[in-house]
Amino acid sequence: MKPHQLLFTVFLCALFSSCQSNENENLPTYTVVSRNFVHAVYLDGFVEPVNALTVACPRQVDGTITFLIEDGTRVTEGTVLARIEDANIETYYDQWLSNYESVQAELAKLQVNHALQYALMEAQVRNNAVTTEIAHLDSLQIQYASPNQIRIKELELQKAAIEKTKLEKKLQSLAVIQKSEILQLTTALQFYSRKIDEIKEIKTSLTIKASKSGVAIRSVSPMYRRKLQAGDNVWQGIPLVEVPETTSMKVKMTALESDYKSVTVGDSVEFTFDALPGNRAFGKITTKSPVGQPYQEGSKVKVYEMEASVDSVQTMPEPGFSAQCKVIIKQVRDTVVIPQVAVFEEDSSKVVYLKTRKGYQLRPIKTGSSSPKEIIVTEGLKGKEIIALIKPKKK
Repeated sequence: MKPHQLLFTVFLCALFSSCQSNENENLPTYTVVSRNFVHAVYLDGFVEPVNALTVACPRQVDGTITFLIEDGTRVTEGTVLARIEDANIETYYDQWLSNYESVQAELAKLQVNHALQYALMEAQVRNNAVTTEIAHLDSLQIQYASPNQIRIKELELQKAAIEKTKLEKKLQSLAVIQKSEILQLTTALQFYSRKIDEIKEIKTSLTIKASKSGVAIRSVSPMYRRKLQAGDNVWQGIPLVEVPETTSMKVKMTALESDYKSVTVGDSVEFTFDALPGNRAFGKITTKSPVGQPYQEGSKVKVYEMEASVDSVQTMPEPGFSAQCKVIIKQVRDTVVIPQVAVFEEDSSKVVYLKTRKGYQLRPIKTGSSSPKEIIVTEGLKGKEIIALIKPKKK
């Protein structure tokens, strides 16, 4: 190689090395410190009462809300909470009332006919009695009659006796038949009367009143997945309003599947509330729903419900307040914590790059618990070291 070519090559190498050195000097770094490690999941939730009087849509009702008390309204016993309109109930009431009145008229007509039939039958019995008496009187003169006349009189007496027995049996049968017919109609009337009373009770139940004092909270519609409002369709058993006991509260949260899996029952939770600035509360995860629901209609993304207790609080929040929830997954006090981006893989080992006077030096480490952003270093770092956040260029 010619002298000037050699000098040019040396110059390029020096320039490249200088560029790499300058580039490494400008790398972002992190100063290692010992502090508390916290792996937390942040979720949104809202406050609910632990115990509450739930007012539901009455039985056998499928109707429309015409009035629903506003959220947060303080109520006393007897306050109207909701009114429901059910056109079918009115139709059923009119039908049963019409049936009742029809049977009632039929019963009255039947009673008149029965009285007439019985009077006619009694008249026949009395007429037979008179006829029989006359025949007996005629028989007193039978001793002066011819044999044929005597025989005729005897047959007339036998005929009168047979007719008497026949009429008496008819009268007894008529009484039984009439009693049975009356019983059928009175039974039908009792049945229709019970149905009318049942529907009256249902009609009365369409106006729903509070049975205790408290703060009324509208329930969430299972159809629309929002708070119920006037005009919504409701049916038997659907919760309409809750009147909670404000002495104890819980927080209901929703989480995406990734966060849901990392949370376990018993994890600690810290709460803050938009409506109560500066107010903090503490509790624990109490339940996790095993089944997820679509994030929105048609979505494949699922969300899962969880509940947490409110064990200590400065000021108890009211039902319906929104809450910001910090769920503590893992917490380690006074340990070496570094950013996840500062950890690199070299030959299947985890390493960091320490900044020294001569550049960056590779340092193997051992790690412990981690979060998506941070990781605990159990061996290899003690604190105060400066490490690179981006892998340095090799010289």
